[in-house]
Amino acid sequence: MKHTLQFTLLATLSAAAIISCTDHAIENPNGGNYPAKAAFKTAPILSTTSTGTKIYGSGYGSSMAQVPGEWDSFYLMTDRGPNVDGTNEAKIFPVPDFNPHIAKFKLVGDELVYQSSVEFKNAAGVKLTGRPNLPGEGNAGETALDFSGAPISNDAEGIDCEGLTIDPKDGTFWVSDEYGPHIVHFDKAGKTIERINPFGTGTGGRKLPKVLARRRPNRGMEGLTITPDGKFLVGMMQSPIYNPSKAKVASSKVLRIVVFNIASGETKQFVYITESIKTLSSEIVAITGNTFLVLERDQDFAGGNPASMVKKVYKIDISAATNVSDSENKESGLLFGGKTVDELSDAEISSNNIKPVTKELVADILAVPGGYAHDKAEGLAIINNNMIAIVNDDDFGIVSPATPDNTIIQKILPSTMQTDQNVIYFIPLAKGLK
Repeated sequence: MKHTLQFTLLATLSAAAIISCTDHAIENPNGGNYPAKAAFKTAPILSTTSTGTKIYGSGYGSSMAQVPGEWDSFYLMTDRGPNVDGTNEAKIFPVPDFNPHIAKFKLVGDELVYQSSVEFKNAAGVKLTGRPNLPGEGNAGETALDFSGAPISNDAEGIDCEGLTIDPKDGTFWVSDEYGPHIVHFDKAGKTIERINPFGTGTGGRKLPKVLARRRPNRGMEGLTITPDGKFLVGMMQSPIYNPSKAKVASSKVLRIVVFNIASGETKQFVYITESIKTLSSEIVAITGNTFLVLERDQDFAGGNPASMVKKVYKIDISAATNVSDSENKESGLLFGGKTVDELSDAEISSNNIKPVTKELVADILAVPGGYAHDKAEGLAIINNNMIAIVNDDDFGIVSPATPDNTIIQKILPSTMQTDQNVIYFIPLAKGLK
């Protein structure tokens, strides 16, 4: 299928300046009068298919962070780039050389206005792509195809970036990814400082626990945050990992939270229990060293019956939770009566004296004024003690047909019949976070 590339946005990329980071971002000096929502209304078109489907230069919903010191500016991050499901476990990449990046947006009324970008690059300064990793080094088993259906090469350093956090000590970026999973440390210009994964193929020699390599394909480390003191990274797996197998965790509600000591490289792991086997985690953001916000959601388009949907933000506390790390670092992780923690039922978690993190509902995203129309609430930020912000992943305005056939169609929201776009929702809280 023919297409015309129009790299309008990517041609304007430039490194964004970053100023020193505070505990939480500066509040609006005008009294916190944020709009109910603000949209990216001017996304350029990257590509148009022969059937008229438009691939937009948006996709800025994987993660978000308020720009330190600027109440009205936000960093929004893409994922690996435009892609849809194909046949036989294939992924179609209509823009295979897309460069994953962070964009800075300024809030102007109810609009998000693009300012500049930070392109992700490897240690040598070469731009990264979002193409799958090599086998044994984070590959998720997907067959990557271009728009015409021809195979495209893997990228050893390709990144499917999903979690973003800013180091309060120096303003550099830490990013988690769904492939490895990997955690990548980027400098202020987007150049790789360190790459950490379970395989030992990163830089610096530090590793994540081997068990995380059993992550479900396309469901790796979705969320990442840093504690206010800058000492610990806290990442969260999006779904139950395939440990010991896909079949064994089919009814699992166990997600792993990983705490990484930046100075020593030591890790701890804790259990988070989802509301149902349908829900997954999209983001985690630190409040204190022990308390965090977690965005948990299903994958349904909003606009139907809200009672059957879960798109919620919870406050969690890890201080009394059980550390389920494996001191031997086995590929299976720590076992309980011969079972992995990932396959344990609620009753088995209790009988093995495993204490999950505690959860407290903070906000129901579906209850925002005017309604919430999207499927994927993925980015989360703390504005102040009494307000949070969430952003959706619009998938660059495209999806695959209900029955994948190596083509793409427009991503139309059922409740509005409009193409999806990135929108930040500002949600006031009934109770302060601290």
